Amino acid sequence: MNIINAKLQRLMALSAAALVLSACSDGPAPAPDLDEESIAALTEDAEVFEGFFTAYRDPESGSVHLLINEDQLSEEFIYTAQTANGVVEAGQFTGAYVGNSVLTAERYYNRIEFVAQNTSFYFDPDNALSRAADANISNAILAVAEIVAEDEETGDILVNIDGLLLSESLQQVSDSDNPVTGGLDGDKSKVLAIRSYPDNTDFEVEYVYSGGEPSWSEDITDSRAISIRMLHSFVAMPDNDFTPRFADSRVGTFDTQVTDLTSTSSTPYRDLVHRWNLVKQDPSAELSDPVEPIVWWIENTTPVEWRELIMSAGLEWNKAFEKAGFSNAVEIKIQPDDADWDAGDIRYNVLRWTSSPTPPFGGYGPSFVNPRTGQIIGADIMLEASFLNRRRIISRWLAEGMNSPEDLSKQLDHLAGHTCSLGNHMQSANLSAFAFADFAAAEGMTAAEMTEQIVHDSMHYLILHEMGHTLGMNHNMKATQYLSPEESFDLEVVNEKGLAASVMDYPSVNFAPRGSEQTRFYAVTPGPYDAWFIKFSYSPELNDPAAMAAHLAKSTADDLIFGNDADDMRAPGWGIDPRVNIYDMSNDAVKYSELRMGLVRDVLDNMSPADVENGQSYDDLVVAIEAMMGEWRSAGNVTSRYVGGVYVDRALRGQEGATQPYEPVAEARQREAMALLAKYHFAPDAMEMNPEVIAHAQRMRRGFNNFGAPEDPKLHGAILAGQSGLLDHLLHPAVLQRLVDTTLYGNTFTVDEMMDELNSAIFSEDKSGNINTTRQNLQVEYVNRLVEIAKNEEGAFPTQAVSMAVLQLHELKEHFAKNRSVNRSTKAHSINLVSLIERGLHA
Repeated sequence: MNIINAKLQRLMALSAAALVLSACSDGPAPAPDLDEESIAALTEDAEVFEGFFTAYRDPESGSVHLLINEDQLSEEFIYTAQTANGVVEAGQFTGAYVGNSVLTAERYYNRIEFVAQNTSFYFDPDNALSRAADANISNAILAVAEIVAEDEETGDILVNIDGLLLSESLQQVSDSDNPVTGGLDGDKSKVLAIRSYPDNTDFEVEYVYSGGEPSWSEDITDSRAISIRMLHSFVAMPDNDFTPRFADSRVGTFDTQVTDLTSTSSTPYRDLVHRWNLVKQDPSAELSDPVEPIVWWIENTTPVEWRELIMSAGLEWNKAFEKAGFSNAVEIKIQPDDADWDAGDIRYNVLRWTSSPTPPFGGYGPSFVNPRTGQIIGADIMLEASFLNRRRIISRWLAEGMNSPEDLSKQLDHLAGHTCSLGNHMQSANLSAFAFADFAAAEGMTAAEMTEQIVHDSMHYLILHEMGHTLGMNHNMKATQYLSPEESFDLEVVNEKGLAASVMDYPSVNFAPRGSEQTRFYAVTPGPYDAWFIKFSYSPELNDPAAMAAHLAKSTADDLIFGNDADDMRAPGWGIDPRVNIYDMSNDAVKYSELRMGLVRDVLDNMSPADVENGQSYDDLVVAIEAMMGEWRSAGNVTSRYVGGVYVDRALRGQEGATQPYEPVAEARQREAMALLAKYHFAPDAMEMNPEVIAHAQRMRRGFNNFGAPEDPKLHGAILAGQSGLLDHLLHPAVLQRLVDTTLYGNTFTVDEMMDELNSAIFSEDKSGNINTTRQNLQVEYVNRLVEIAKNEEGAFPTQAVSMAVLQLHELKEHFAKNRSVNRSTKAHSINLVSLIERGLHA
């Protein structure tokens, strides 16, 4: 046993004695006599990490102590946590920022309490109410560490922080509801590394979990011992003249919500915009370099052939910053191979590349801030090489008969909070683009030339998008409502105006239909909204309230439209404004979807097993089929959102260009959307393809990966899953209720008209003849949903929809009960429908 452990054992005995005394008294335990052992004596053999906080580590046991100076007591500092390495199934992945708060170290007799401060409220110091600022607002004591030594002269205190670091006191690492991880194994967990610098002290900890449910995931070596590495950082509170800027509902900022409890306004908000501290070297100059630019490092794990492209994409943001008065605001450098720092060092903003077995994202741009001001302190951009792969990362639709990009996004959001899943979307979209290039390429470009441009444009877009997040931008899912469909395929227009108003959307890959000119597949430079946003967040001129008001008054311009994830329509029943959506393009998304369905039809008609090279498996054929199914589903989802939709305008009263806040989608547009769905998604020939192609849709066998389920193509299940997704939205209680509610303020497309059109789309074309197998599936699905609405067991559906469901069920029963001259399959189907209706109505 070394000397430091012997001394600590004696101190622990003293602490235990003090705890016994406290149990017999009404007050706190008296402080043990610490004068016998000085801080110097206790730490003389330890490794020393000097910096913002000074830390000591016992070279034999690994025990960690923290030195707290007298002037650090009760002084606020920033705490942030980042996942250094994780397991997606366990809910953590590399690069995720999972904690951002203000802490203080408070002394209470013989212990130090680490207290998280509540930063959600503001009190005007000139208001008498500020004297009651602490009333009914609770801070959180996250952890307690015993004082083991104290210097009476300097006031320095030494505490053991093993318990602080090796527990989940500072940050919950594993979701308690996650069945995979089980419980924290303290015996196996350990502090891996300590790094301390003038403005931050970092602790890298490996948490080991055991006792969870068995997992067969490839990225889990053994589910009995799952490791997650977490980086805990204590960061000095910035001491500068940073001026907070406050959020506005017309601009898509990330912000820290703060409520002014001394305000009498109905909107007492002082939400702090997240932005970097950019200051002009020459404040009087119209355009000036910043005192400190935003510096990014391309991690040395990045493939060499990508580095120039990544750098050129990132530097495009300087065009937007020039509108805010800054030149060279963004710098990009390459991490040397012999760098003495790694990407986890929070002093460096790093563009990081990984290639994960189960990628949680294609790109992800997290940052951490000063919660008191909104100043961004640091950021990383996590990028997955998988987004350029032709190997499908998402679940297999054809093999499993279900799943979609939207399903994956929801799974990932559940695992890791609301993160950016653009890269996953782009991986899926690029697979479609590669298939279009192979089977439906527009004139003037070879498939190889198209593939090269797809890679270029998608890399540019991904970098621009994720870097935009780190500049304080959240998503703008309205930005693709910018050009008309015709303009999207006009090279002169695209070169002049760009392809989208912002790079912060999830766009459809802009592949030209036959007869049109191929322009950009994705936007490759920030759009007009992006420049307007950067000026809002960073221009020193807008510190003047009048100048800011004038700037915000422009929000009604067509190229400055904004709507974020809080409003979007990606899942059934979400949002209300169909323009705030993903996988769409142009200001006529319904027409654009019809153009896309023409491309899908081209691919399916031209696809052949002969396209597979001799000696190759049929995997590329399977991927192309699944990509087309994804395009079919996406086009249907985008189109369906116009039914029962309401356009939202967040302009202020009296603002030039403002419309009414809520405007129902015109009846003609809703009927147009229903007609498109009837033609391409509910028709008897929906997603019809060459039987020879289906018979060759075989994946390469790999070990026992097909174990547990037959491997044959499940086209019926895949088609029904797409159609069911549309019914999920069209018959969602919120959509049906909105069709009823909006008749009170302008909607003329009623719920009974919508349900009648839907009924017609599903039954009319073959109502009096033979019904094929895919239509039989769809009709059974629809009848079951009508029964659910008619029974209305939870009272979720509006009365008008319930009445229509009952009426349609009676009409369908009457029709299918009649004897008809049809084949036995259709006769059996008809009897089944009647039986389902009778049981449903009389249950």
